[in-house]
Amino acid sequence: MRSEFLPFSTPTLEDAEINEVVDSLRSGWITTGPKVKRFEEAFRAYVGAPFAVSLSSATAGLHLTLLALKIQEGDEIITTPMTFASTVSMIVLCGGRPVLVDIEPGTLNIDAAKIREKITSRTKAIIPVHFAGQSCDMDPIFALAKEFNLTVIEDAAHAAGTEYKGRRIGSLDSISIFSFHPNKNITTGEGGMVCTPDETLAEEVSLLKFHGMNREAWKRFAASGTPNYDIVLPGFKYNMMDIQAALGIHQLPKLDDFINKRQVIAEFYNRELVDIPELALPVYAPYEQRHAWHLYTPLVRIEKLSIDRDQFMAELKGENIGTGLHYKAIHHHAWYRENLPQADGSLPNADYASDRILSLPLFPKMTLEDAGDVVSAVKTIIARNRK
Repeated sequence: MRSEFLPFSTPTLEDAEINEVVDSLRSGWITTGPKVKRFEEAFRAYVGAPFAVSLSSATAGLHLTLLALKIQEGDEIITTPMTFASTVSMIVLCGGRPVLVDIEPGTLNIDAAKIREKITSRTKAIIPVHFAGQSCDMDPIFALAKEFNLTVIEDAAHAAGTEYKGRRIGSLDSISIFSFHPNKNITTGEGGMVCTPDETLAEEVSLLKFHGMNREAWKRFAASGTPNYDIVLPGFKYNMMDIQAALGIHQLPKLDDFINKRQVIAEFYNRELVDIPELALPVYAPYEQRHAWHLYTPLVRIEKLSIDRDQFMAELKGENIGTGLHYKAIHHHAWYRENLPQADGSLPNADYASDRILSLPLFPKMTLEDAGDVVSAVKTIIARNRK
């Protein structure tokens, strides 16, 4: 057993990020200011998006995007059950109805081949989630969107740096929403970004994120600014701060290196765990792509063990190995069981994964020795609990 606890994830923050935050604190621009604009532009250029709008979180980005699209009571939005609650909760809170499509058993991404059967006259949008940093198969999704005049909103919370057929997520003909939570591939502490080719949508999200104010708040207090402003629509308080963007400015140039380091660990796991029948390892999709390896999520085949997934995670903790749970399928949570009930057997792949999935440690500071300790602990637990 390891002598020290290995966390599931930890951000890689170095002197450049720390010094930039200190500079922000000393500058007087603590909230939204010039560093937010600098980070927005850098991220927009990195992903290849025509427009990028920073926010306080990806959840805020989902909320404002749905509002900007004028989602109304009874409108249906197709998405996946294997996602964090915010993907579905924002649909509900905007008055829409989530329609769940089952996942592919290997990638755990939405099964594009099953979307058509869920489209009705009330369908307004499709929200694919690039699970764990691997791109969904976007071509058939875009084809359906064109056929039925639907909007595609990519939940790219896991997908900073992910590529699909040679193009970075964020540059496709869709709306893409990214997260910079501390466990993501880059972090701003908390934060998010909406990327879009639609200038009108970008402008409306920008208005909605800060009280519906018709000018950037920070410029009102600059030497060249004026304190006068107007409110052109009711808005929210979802803006990113300069002390957050200070982190992002230095995280973004490291993103590709972070992904490469994550890939080394993920490929080590794949090699070392492949012959264990009690595990189902993540599967690469067959199309050209770049997996960002935000998460490494094997399924524990509990039918072959005397313990369940939660007990497996507890035993890993006992071996000083941290884990995450990404995710219990949304329709397995109490509120959604009651308010969005699914017919028994209608989402079999999501049901199977939900009871078996866990996330093993994966972050850039990990060493192969750390990964070896994870593999050793996994094998030890399986050996002592094998049926």
